[in-house]
Amino acid sequence: MFDASTVARLRAETPGCAHVTHLNNAGAALPPTAVTEAVVGHLRLEERIGGYEAAAAAAERIDHTYDALARLVNADRNEIACVENATRAWDMAFYALRWQPGDRILTCRSEYASNAIAYLQTARRHGVSVEAVPDDASGQIDVDALRAMIDERVKLIAITHIPTQGGLVNPAAAVGKAAREAGVLYLLDACQSVGQLPVDVAEIGCDLLSATGRKFLRGPRGTGFLYCSSRVLEDLEPPFLDLHAATWTSPDTYEIRGDARRFETWETNYAGKIGLGTAVDYALGLGLDGIGARVAALGESLRAALAERPGVTVRDLGARRCGIVSFTVEGVDGAEVARHLAAHKVNVSVSVGDYAQWDLRARGLASVVRASAHYYNTEDEIALLAASLPAPRVGRTDRAG
Repeated sequence: MFDASTVARLRAETPGCAHVTHLNNAGAALPPTAVTEAVVGHLRLEERIGGYEAAAAAAERIDHTYDALARLVNADRNEIACVENATRAWDMAFYALRWQPGDRILTCRSEYASNAIAYLQTARRHGVSVEAVPDDASGQIDVDALRAMIDERVKLIAITHIPTQGGLVNPAAAVGKAAREAGVLYLLDACQSVGQLPVDVAEIGCDLLSATGRKFLRGPRGTGFLYCSSRVLEDLEPPFLDLHAATWTSPDTYEIRGDARRFETWETNYAGKIGLGTAVDYALGLGLDGIGARVAALGESLRAALAERPGVTVRDLGARRCGIVSFTVEGVDGAEVARHLAAHKVNVSVSVGDYAQWDLRARGLASVVRASAHYYNTEDEIALLAASLPAPRVGRTDRAG
């Protein structure tokens, strides 16, 4: 599928490839021309005829985004809400739960800071407990330990499919099986997995899933979506409503709409929504199985190249790994590594310990450099990153104090 001619075509359709070696796709991928043209085209339409009028004229393209997203994750279009970003999608789902003192939240040690902060806020407000399930020997969530921790007080199982700070892929479907057997609500943060590998909500068994447009889907920034299963929809009231999410039925009453768009608001970024639908179409046209295989292979190639560099340590955990690769250079701060690579026109990112207190801090790591490949990257670009790393500084440490 991704032979040399296909990769060359995809790079030609990605103007940024001519200017930079972009290995920061877990941050924000380079968009293809089709996505940029879709966004700019709608903005030009707004410029010419007005925002309301442009939305009306583009109604079919806007509506198509729901069909595209539903197809992407194997859901019904009525189970999809388009929102500003993955954090808002996740928050709208999480804060829709009705908490009672003594409720328990089970999560994973690789959880992202924004999610963890929401758990801790809810614990403070409502007297619930937040418990990170231990990892297994590979470093992924231990599903047997999860099962052993479930009791009648567990209100929610919420994990991150692929953490922001490393390449492991948590066993989301196995977690889903445990959640279904126990009758516990299951929220999956799929911010880093959607667009990088196949994600099927029926196979995974999650009740709720949040994701973004800007990362591996290659969509616009400021776009995201929430999947909410129809089987739990009526049990969840969003933390805030407007005239799009609900109807003012009488002077003293309102009625929440009956689909997942109850998690949306009336005002939205229509150009971004069209661009998101275009990005999903682009990914579906390539095929998520092929994308997943290529990205995983590039990730392993990058790990192998890094392992050959003196003083470089790959920090990825997990039995299954993806295109995100975390590493450290002995004696060199992660931010300095990223700046050094940027001077060679190689884009990477840095995950700091504060973003992953239960993971990086627990492993004694102040930060890790995060390189993340996508299907338009090449082996030459991987070799360039490895060759462009700064020299290690023996005697200094990258461990957390």
